[in-house]
Amino acid sequence: MVSLLAVADRKSGLEVGVVGREGMVGIPLALGVSTSPVRALVQGAGSAMRMSSARFGRELRHNRPLQRELDRCAYVAMATAMQIAVCNKEHLIESRLARWLLMTRDRVASDEFRFTQEYIALMLGVRRAGVNSAASALQRRKLIRYSRGTVQILDRAGLRAACCSCYEVIRKLESA
Repeated sequence: MVSLLAVADRKSGLEVGVVGREGMVGIPLALGVSTSPVRALVQGAGSAMRMSSARFGRELRHNRPLQRELDRCAYVAMATAMQIAVCNKEHLIESRLARWLLMTRDRVASDEFRFTQEYIALMLGVRRAGVNSAASALQRRKLIRYSRGTVQILDRAGLRAACCSCYEVIRKLESA
């Protein structure tokens, strides 16, 4: 999983997108832009494919199905960033955390992952104390187990019910 962070200054940022096995990092390059306004932060071990920008550009010019898939990825990334922005403005931390955990689970295909509260706070654009409170509430409801940086989803259906509507909006974007 790769988190895409919009950076306001050198110290802070906010997650505006996540990429897993369903997408790619490098959308700006596919759109003809050599730099990106977001920082890509790899989350944990895994495998990925990589190619040079020159080869990518050549392939993109000659491979129409690849171009269509990249257009779809660009649309999903843009729409996801917009949905996350409205989510961050409108929804409570607990439901945002539930959304974020489900989005993470979708990308890593596991119900267990390692993230500190400090890291989750950075991704959600909130204080660590807010993550602590929200994670504790989800844990009391037996939806997750959180201990020493390890998060385990215990009840995916219950977590879906606890999250905001943004999760379903983003899922529909990805499957379209």
